[in-house]
Formats: sequence, C-alpha cells, structure tokens
Amino acid sequence: MKEPDFHIKALSERQTNGQLRKLEGDPIASFDFFSNDYLGFVHDAVVKPKDSGLRSGATGSRLLSGDSSRALLLEQYLADYHHMDAALLFQSGYMANLGLLSCVAKRGDTIIYDNLVHASLRQAVQLSPASTYSFKHNDIADLRAKLNRSKGTVFVVVEALYSMDGDEGALEDICSVCSAFGAYLIVDEAHSTGVYGAKGRGLVDQLHLKDAVWARIHTFGKAAGIHGAVVLGSEHLIDFLINFSKPFIYTTALSDHSLDAIHTAYKMMQSDHARQQLWDKVRYFEDCLSKAGLEEQFYPSNSPIKSLKVDGAAESLRISKEIRKAGYMVKAIRYPTVPKGTERIRLCIHKHNTEEQIKGIIELIRNQVR
Repeated sequence: MKEPDFHIKALSERQTNGQLRKLEGDPIASFDFFSNDYLGFVHDAVVKPKDSGLRSGATGSRLLSGDSSRALLLEQYLADYHHMDAALLFQSGYMANLGLLSCVAKRGDTIIYDNLVHASLRQAVQLSPASTYSFKHNDIADLRAKLNRSKGTVFVVVEALYSMDGDEGALEDICSVCSAFGAYLIVDEAHSTGVYGAKGRGLVDQLHLKDAVWARIHTFGKAAGIHGAVVLGSEHLIDFLINFSKPFIYTTALSDHSLDAIHTAYKMMQSDHARQQLWDKVRYFEDCLSKAGLEEQFYPSNSPIKSLKVDGAAESLRISKEIRKAGYMVKAIRYPTVPKGTERIRLCIHKHNTEEQIKGIIELIRNQVR
C-alpha cells in the first residue's frame, strides 16, 4: 500500500534539512553525558522494587480496578514530602502535564506560558478551551503585559529548570507578579526534582515559595531514575483532576512495582550525599570550562545542564558524531526541539561522571570549536 504523500514529503524535508530523527538502540559510547540520570540511580542500578507480593500490572484505571491502598499511601507520602496538601500520580511527566492543563481552565479563561516550556506543556495548553498566550522567557515585563490583557481565571505555566538552556525560571519574580494579578501559578519541576532543595524537594522548596505556587508537577524519569510523575496541589485540585482529567481517568494505573520503585527512589533522595557529589561535578565542569576558555561557547547555566552553541543542524550532528567516536554519549539537539538557529550539543553532568571524563569531553569540545 502506498504511503500518504504528505508523510513522504515531511520525512524527505527533514532528511534534507538535517533534522531527521532515528532510534539507535543501546548507546555504543561509554561515558554518559546525555541522560537525565543526574544522581546516578539508574546508572548504579540501585532503585529496585521488592519482588514478592506485587502485581505486575494494575489491571485497569484508578477509577476501575487499578486503585490500591499502596497508591493512596504513596500519594500521601509524596504530598507530605513536598509540603503540599495532596497528590495524584500519573504515568509520566508528559501525561501529568496533559492531565492538568487540558482541564483546569474553561472557555473564557486564560493560560499564559513561558515560551521555552517543554513540548508536553505546549501541547497540553493547546488542548485547553481557554485563550492562551506565551511570554518571552523569564521576561517579567512581558508577563505583566500578557496578564493585563487576560480574561477570566488566569493560569501561568513555567518550569523550575529549563531542560535545553539549563537556566532556572525566575520563580521569585513570577510568584510576585502572579500574586499581584491573582493568577494561579503552575510550576513543572521535572528537571529540578532530586537536584534542588532539601532532600531533593525541588527549586520551589529551595526558594521557600510553596505557598505562592498553586500546583507543581514532579517527574520521576529524571533524577529519581524511574518512571511516572505526580501533580501536587490542594485537596480540591486533586478531587477536580480525579473527576475531569481524561489522561488520568482513562489510563491504566501504575503497577505495584512502579509504586514501590517510586517510594524507594524517594527514600534514597532523602540523603544529600549523591546530590552533593552531583554539584561537586557540576562545579568541576564549570572550572575546567573556564580554564579552557570555553564559557562563551555555552549557554549561561548554573545547573547540571550545559548546552554548547553550534552553527546549525549539520554542524551539531558533525560535532556530536566526533565526540561519540571518542566514547562520550552526547546528542545533537535540533529543530523542532529547539528553535531554528539555536541548535546545540546538550550535556548533562552526573554524579557518576569522573573528573577524567569531564576533562576529556571538554578537550574534545575545545578541539571541535577552535
């Protein structure tokens, strides 16, 4: 059967523009500088659920056969851990974002989002019947302007740590503006969970802003080293999601194995040892970068995410290929993941990266950009 013409054309255009994506199976290179396993929980294979007495599948959605006291107890544990009133588990950060933002606003309301938020947040906003606007990244004046033209109940959506540039959201200023306008602030803490705050509670907790944030999304697929996510908020919000969030209502629940793994990962995050090791490696990378005179070649970032500026998609592929030949796992980030003209090589620093590996990858980069 002949494939649809627009499929063929779209793939051909991506191939021509150096933007075609391919799955590559297990990485051939040895040194991890591209995963979100910041604390090394996956790398060290230490998040292991118990084997006995657990269902391998949940058998249905939470509102049918998939609910359990194990899930309810975990949600209460997560709410207490993050100092919020209530929690609701989702199968992934993507599903949590869709589940929250697709239903919380009605027609006549407004959702305003930072223009660098993750694709899942953008798609979630598009599913909402509310009017939507983006504001320039971390631009408080532009946020104010968009708030001034908003109608109905207003929701503002930002990230704590932006995954492509590696910079923090301007949370303190954004909280202040949202409070002044009576807007409901939603913060996606996907990349800050486990990395920031006491016991890895996230950037909102570190900045003591929990009372100014209406809802938070914490994803387990990054530093926690597992799968799933949780939406945190008031008991009223959680009740609303249980009743109106289609991605929650119509999706099979997490298995007992997943619930146990989440609990295990959070128990491990209580220790600051792995987190301190991670930040030691981040500072070592920054020091080596400075000594190599490469700081201006990277987007400004104080986080474990470091992105090398490159000149176009083809150059990003060339550099990443050369680095991988030397045994370092990196990825070229191209349009449409990032805007055209902002292609990059995205590095993630981990607890388990050695000083020799860090010096090695910086030397490889220096040789490629000189």
